[in-house]
Amino acid sequence: VQLQASGGGSVQAGGSLRLSCTASGRTSSSYVMGWFRRSPGNERDFVAGIVSISGNTRYADSVKGRFTISRDNAKKTMYLQMDNLEPGDTAVYYCALDLSGGYGVRLTSQAYRYWGKGTQVTVSS
Repeated sequence: VQLQASGGGSVQAGGSLRLSCTASGRTSSSYVMGWFRRSPGNERDFVAGIVSISGNTRYADSVKGRFTISRDNAKKTMYLQMDNLEPGDTAVYYCALDLSGGYGVRLTSQAYRYWGKGTQVTVSS
């Protein structure tokens, strides 16, 4: 399984970006896709996740009300709409895939077996 992320860039505070992540290869029908981010000097932190079948979502408190995660199962693609961006959102964003199923959206990076290359998001004040 491979994950390809795209959509990063540079915006001013208050702006918007949309990230995409597409999975290729063999996956189960039930999986969880998630977004994590890492800023310099920090750990890789959970941002948002979505369950493929149910569409159930989970967000980090810091992005609730500003970010929206969605998916297109036919395309095996996940999106992260990021609105009202803040300088604190600046980070490298990674998409990840959890094929274990049955656990819902988990918050720890160790739960995700497959990772895409990161995409840089820079928000200037």
